[in-house]
Amino acid sequence: MFWFRLARELGMSVARCQQEVSSAEFVEWMAYSGLELFGPEADDLRAGTLAAAIYNVNRNSKRRPKPFGVIDVFPWFGLASRPDTAKGDAPLLLPDPVEQTALMKAALFGKRRRKGKP
Repeated sequence: MFWFRLARELGMSVARCQQEVSSAEFVEWMAYSGLELFGPEADDLRAGTLAAAIYNVNRNSKRRPKPFGVIDVFPWFGLASRPDTAKGDAPLLLPDPVEQTALMKAALFGKRRRKGKP
């Protein structure tokens, strides 16, 4: 799969990338990717950081004292590198779209109580 990430980063097809990138350079790219994110993961990190900053500026610090982070905005970010998540876990899909939306809202924003209801 790394060939696809590298080809996307370099703006070429996988076949062309495999022809033009030597095995030594490929290993260097793999090492670099361990040090510095690139590709869609880096895009998600940047977007999540910005969204979390906007959430934090507008959050009620009394109701939610803990600031939002990238994981609160993009719950899937970093799942492959976290030890508490097994690779190959299927996403939790509910048959009812309304319940699915409520589950996603609760995961992102926490449970909300309505006035007069516990």
